[in-house]
Amino acid sequence: MTTVDNQADAATGPGEEVQRRLLAFLGSRTGDDWAVDRDLFASGAFTSLFSLELLQYVEQEFHITVEGDDLTLDNFRTVPAITALVVRLRGGGAAGR
Repeated sequence: MTTVDNQADAATGPGEEVQRRLLAFLGSRTGDDWAVDRDLFASGAFTSLFSLELLQYVEQEFHITVEGDDLTLDNFRTVPAITALVVRLRGGGAAGR
């Protein structure tokens, strides 16, 4: 993560920045605008292969490791669910994670 990203996190709050970046990723993958609460998997827009790509994106983009009990569909079903997971695994948005 760059210094600019860390400054954006501090300026908007960790959840808002995570959510913005997730929505940008989803839009780039589908060419569509995504409602924040839209169910990613019920929408039919993604395959099971996409779930692996999403996991990889989240881990690399936000410098976290998702494992064990956190590897559930419910944690990846919507942008708010993913955002909550990222913020929690980053220790409430602490930089350097």
